[in-house]
Amino acid sequence: MDRKEILSRVDHTILAPTATWGQVETVCDEGREFGTASVCIPPRYVKRANDHVSGSLKICTVVGFPNGYSTPEVKVFETEDAIRDGADEIDMVINQGLAKEGDWEGVLAEIRAVKASCNGRILKIIIEACSFTQEEKVALCRVVSMSGADFIKTSTGFGAGGATVEDVRLFREHISPDLRIKAAGGIRTFEQAQAMIDAGADRIGASALVALAR
Repeated sequence: MDRKEILSRVDHTILAPTATWGQVETVCDEGREFGTASVCIPPRYVKRANDHVSGSLKICTVVGFPNGYSTPEVKVFETEDAIRDGADEIDMVINQGLAKEGDWEGVLAEIRAVKASCNGRILKIIIEACSFTQEEKVALCRVVSMSGADFIKTSTGFGAGGATVEDVRLFREHISPDLRIKAAGGIRTFEQAQAMIDAGADRIGASALVALAR
């Protein structure tokens, strides 16, 4: 797969707490120049970015980020607010504590509540794979498959670890056929991105690939 095709699967990302509008604007301009799938940006900048790109680029933002432990009601509000501002895609972090205690019904209910508030927008569910055992990851694959979400995503990029080929393969083996995979966290070369795609990833979250394409 050539670099252009890989970039067409990339959510060009800037989620640093210190991100300024000038940096977000640059990411948006790069996303349009290189034909990325979307830009993934902090909620604060969604409206301004949406106005800036005028429909020429998909805008993705994050909910419950990066820890995931806000209430379902807060996540629903964040989602609705982002959509009002023009977000096309939502990346939501699950409540990891609920998953750790095996409250799969609680995890499922939260995802379904956020999905219902998406009003048809794409929803990606971040499970922060580095926090879980193999058995827990398999259970999360099942739960996300049942939820109506569009993607299962490996990582926030703020956890103890990022995407791995092994996790992408595990997801592909255990998710439903209609659920897609986003690999994110620590993907800094086209070779790494290609390896994730070969393992089954449909989308790549990355901040460094566009610079390598220049």
